[in-house]
Amino acid sequence: VVEKNPDPEMTLLFYLRRKLGLTGTKLGCAEGGCGACTVMISRFNLDSHHLAVNACLAPLCSLHLAAVTTVEGIGSTARKLHPVQERISHAHGSQCGFCTPGLVMSMYALLRNNPTPHMEQLHQAFQGNLCRCTGYRPILEGFKTFTLVNYTLNLHPSPTNPPPLHLLTP
Repeated sequence: VVEKNPDPEMTLLFYLRRKLGLTGTKLGCAEGGCGACTVMISRFNLDSHHLAVNACLAPLCSLHLAAVTTVEGIGSTARKLHPVQERISHAHGSQCGFCTPGLVMSMYALLRNNPTPHMEQLHQAFQGNLCRCTGYRPILEGFKTFTLVNYTLNLHPSPTNPPPLHLLTP
């Protein structure tokens, strides 16, 4: 999407929700504290780097030559869910669902940079995401299936304990 003459005060969150109608990115605190508005911003130079960013804090004008991926862009029930979405669902990591898109996008960005992260990296990736309903155990249970520790110890995969996936291209 190319926006001609963007309002310099417009945030990415406002643009996504109001201009593009992409409401999967949620408005929570509007201060960058809850992570409900997390999206992935990618910059492609000599190497690719993907960042989980709070859309409520990102000025639209700062995204020149950047790719923005929202939760709608990685999968849906109408198409096919992305493995990150499937795993949080299988682990019952979503109760009211408000925080889920932000959590999913934080995990997705982590996996785009590191397909088999360590548990410390997983915990660090979620420092900016809050959940008020479920608690974090089922969320982390779903996402730890992607970690290096789980990959090396997972000798008996099952539907509730799937092996990590390595193909993470959208």
